[in-house]
Amino acid sequence: MEQISLVEVILSVLIFVVMFFGIGFLLNMLLRMSWLMAIIYPIVVILIIDEVKFFEYFTKPAYAFSALGNKIMALHAVDIIILSSGLVGAIISGIVIKALRKQGYQMF
Repeated sequence: MEQISLVEVILSVLIFVVMFFGIGFLLNMLLRMSWLMAIIYPIVVILIIDEVKFFEYFTKPAYAFSALGNKIMALHAVDIIILSSGLVGAIISGIVIKALRKQGYQMF
């Protein structure tokens, strides 16, 4: 098994926070739904970690959800930290949009 260095973990966390903050901010600004990315993020995580095709959740649900459960249980602590940081970025984007709208900023 390959080891991941602390620098790689810190950079990955920073990248995920910034990336999902930016995506969430843009979605919130365009669609005017403050928590959209925080709601969509678990689906994005499932698509990142799962090796099952999306349509197999509908055609073979028992197999697909079983495989998803196995993949989630096989995640290491570092993977969970990195993926959780993306959710933090999405939540921060919702908080920032709410604060900007409260202060009177109208985005699109």
